[in-house]
Amino acid sequence: MTVGESASGPDSVRVATRFFPVSAALAPYCSIIYLTEIDGPPGARIEDYLHPEWANLRFIDGEPSLAAVGGGKAEPMPSFVVTGPTSKATYFAVGPMRAWGIGFLPAGWAKFFAVPAEDLADRSIDGAQHPVFAAHASLFQQLRQANDVEGAAKMLDDHFAGKLATAPRDDPAIFAAHAALVDDELTSVADLAAKLGLSERSIERLSRRAFGFPPKLLLRRQRFLRSLARFMLDPTMSWIETLDYHYYDQAQFTRDFRRFMGMSPRAYAARPKPILGAAARARAATAGEAVQGLHKPSG
Repeated sequence: MTVGESASGPDSVRVATRFFPVSAALAPYCSIIYLTEIDGPPGARIEDYLHPEWANLRFIDGEPSLAAVGGGKAEPMPSFVVTGPTSKATYFAVGPMRAWGIGFLPAGWAKFFAVPAEDLADRSIDGAQHPVFAAHASLFQQLRQANDVEGAAKMLDDHFAGKLATAPRDDPAIFAAHAALVDDELTSVADLAAKLGLSERSIERLSRRAFGFPPKLLLRRQRFLRSLARFMLDPTMSWIETLDYHYYDQAQFTRDFRRFMGMSPRAYAARPKPILGAAARARAATAGEAVQGLHKPSG
């Protein structure tokens, strides 16, 4: 377990995010389990932005959080939030609360949830009200009543590991496509199709179903995340120092930054990052990557 902590704001709101590696059984399907705790006076809120990522399930106990994917109006979030894969930043504002989460890689989405990833791309929903996710809603009370964080993390892991025996068979093409996407040598959809031995049309269908987005957008997102992750681990770096070598110039990176984060690199660098700043470093220490989108599949 690795902990990232920070303090923020005039009310000294304290933030702690803990990361727990998933079991070997879940490693092909899930990235990591995490717990974020916000401690502060009633009514105090802090703001931050989640980077584009794969899908997540979150169980939130405390003051209702506000969130919006991609610049929409921030809305109150339910206690059980399902967010599909995202290609845009998610703004959120949170007060005193405790939130458990588990990240799902593309193979995990296909394994556990009988709904195309494209259907929930760039969306958050109330998991308790959706027929595919309602079976997991009881986790909220179980996590709330857990006596210790290690036991709660294991319970969350055991819940999904216990469903593997009756889950659909793995699709090897999803693992192969994911492994190709996190290869920084990959530059085009044609290269991806050649690497997988599939037609570009087949790649398009697979990509939308399991990954949520067209393959061209996914490649662009990966290039952006590689650059962003370097900055999150060392905010003293200039943006030009963080650039992935596939970028032609800084102007191209700035266009991508606005596309994925909804603001300029300069504006983002100037913003406080009360949760994601410390969490990125703690996540890298536990999972090897600062952001979920760069997590390498183990299947």
